[in-house]
Amino acid sequence: MEKLKVASRKKDFIHKIKVVFKELRETFICLKIIYRTKLYKTENKLQEALKENNELISIFVKSAEQNKRI
Repeated sequence: MEKLKVASRKKDFIHKIKVVFKELRETFICLKIIYRTKLYKTENKLQEALKENNELISIFVKSAEQNKRI
């Protein structure tokens, strides 16, 4: 019974990571649209947001990969 709980929690965790990853991809697309249409006050802040978004994507991809192996 305990193995079922662990498996269920793991599947739930991976599902949540996928949801976060999807949101981050959508955010990246929005940031790119803002960049291309020049709808920003300072390019520096937009570049920081793009960089942070990419870093978060990398973190969640790595987390999902590691949890699939366990």
